[in-house]
Amino acid sequence: MGRTSRKRSTLAGRAIAAAAALILGGGGLAVLNVQASAGEGDSPDGRDTRAVQPAAMTTIDCPDVGDELREVPQAARQEVDAELAELDRQITDTYTQLAQAQENGEDPAQLLGPLERQRRDSIGTITSTIEENGASTPENLDSLAPCTLRAPDTAQDGQQEEQQQEQQQEQPPGQEQGQEQEQEQEQNQGQSGGQAGNGPVDGDFVDIRSVDPDVDLPQRQGASRGTFTTDCGTNQNGKRNPDNVIVAPGVSNGAHHMHDYVGNQANDAFADDQDLADGATSCRDQGDRSTYYWPVLRVQNGQDEQDAEADGGGNDQNVGQIQTPTQVELTFTGSPVDQVTAMPRFLRIITGDAKAFTNGDANANASWSCTGFEDRQLTDKYPLCPDGSDVVRTFRFQSCWDGRNTDSANHRTHVAFTDEEGRCPQGFRAIPQLVQRIVYDIEPQRNFAVDSFPEQLHKPITDHGDFINVFDEQLMDRMVRCINDGDRCD
Repeated sequence: MGRTSRKRSTLAGRAIAAAAALILGGGGLAVLNVQASAGEGDSPDGRDTRAVQPAAMTTIDCPDVGDELREVPQAARQEVDAELAELDRQITDTYTQLAQAQENGEDPAQLLGPLERQRRDSIGTITSTIEENGASTPENLDSLAPCTLRAPDTAQDGQQEEQQQEQQQEQPPGQEQGQEQEQEQEQNQGQSGGQAGNGPVDGDFVDIRSVDPDVDLPQRQGASRGTFTTDCGTNQNGKRNPDNVIVAPGVSNGAHHMHDYVGNQANDAFADDQDLADGATSCRDQGDRSTYYWPVLRVQNGQDEQDAEADGGGNDQNVGQIQTPTQVELTFTGSPVDQVTAMPRFLRIITGDAKAFTNGDANANASWSCTGFEDRQLTDKYPLCPDGSDVVRTFRFQSCWDGRNTDSANHRTHVAFTDEEGRCPQGFRAIPQLVQRIVYDIEPQRNFAVDSFPEQLHKPITDHGDFINVFDEQLMDRMVRCINDGDRCD
């Protein structure tokens, strides 16, 4: 793969102060923060946190062009991926203009026309590039150019708060003290600065103790009951960047949010398969040079991170202190109905949807919980964990492969999930299923969130994980034998 020299966008003017003026999603934490900072003046670290009084802002909701592409010739993929990344940059830049429009008292709807024209140009380039390489594009692709403004659903936020209060009233007496402490923490948290301005909001959180157990942890009783675990650390060395070599190869800041990496240390926007094959690895077994990555988790506590004025960080409305996991478990499991076959080298899998807030939940696969409560999994809420319990993110990747492709035009159709009985779709074969379990020791306050594209408002449902298989053949064969023989290997 050739290396393009597309420069990192400076996105001038997207300072944190401007981002703080953008209150998107309405209600809850965002309103609490503005009221507290306006009344208190300074944050605990002595910085002025007074913000512009928010207007009733909206979310820029644009159709996902990339998800509609089913056939892109290999020769066209680099340019198509670059234009898809350009579509994301256009939305991100429009958020800067939204902040400025709010400050000037202007109608944000005036931004939709220029944005649509930019999107039509990019969609036109995508269409012509694909057709010049002998394929066709969906007939309705140009109709995806217009975007809309989604008003904040404050009524829904209020309803969620009422439901939470009702659930808390039903808690056993022994839990009341913990709830009072949480409420006090929430009030204190609103006085700290550094909020991104576009989430999270109060309604994005729920006390895990108020959630009924709803998950039967998977029982492996069938054909391949073994497991294989690889230890690649917790990213103690701080390997991070805002690139995404799967979705936007050759484009710096293609993710517009920061990723944590474990495993392969060569992963950035410009890494090709040979770079990954030659890259160092943080994995204990050097035969695993795979790359495992996910959006960082931040606590918005008024403390600046090193990327406060950089792409992927403050420039893209991701602020606060990045949290290093206390534990990262990477386990490959089998199929309950079949033997598994080896994954091809350089197989790429994305699980979850970074744009699930605007795309809908068709591809969402977020799972949030707390240690000791992992029979209660949340998809669209962050968990507030009691004392002694830690936040857990779990990703269960697709475990069926089409037997031919290591990637696909929309990065999804070459792999699939099993049905409820554990069977793969017709034409697919079972491969080891990667299960990532990531644990964080953070306070139960409504001030933590995953990094996201600006228009996704840091919603928990946008959580996602990425994996590129760079196991050597010998270690992959060992993994398959362990799983199929019912052994537990590491």
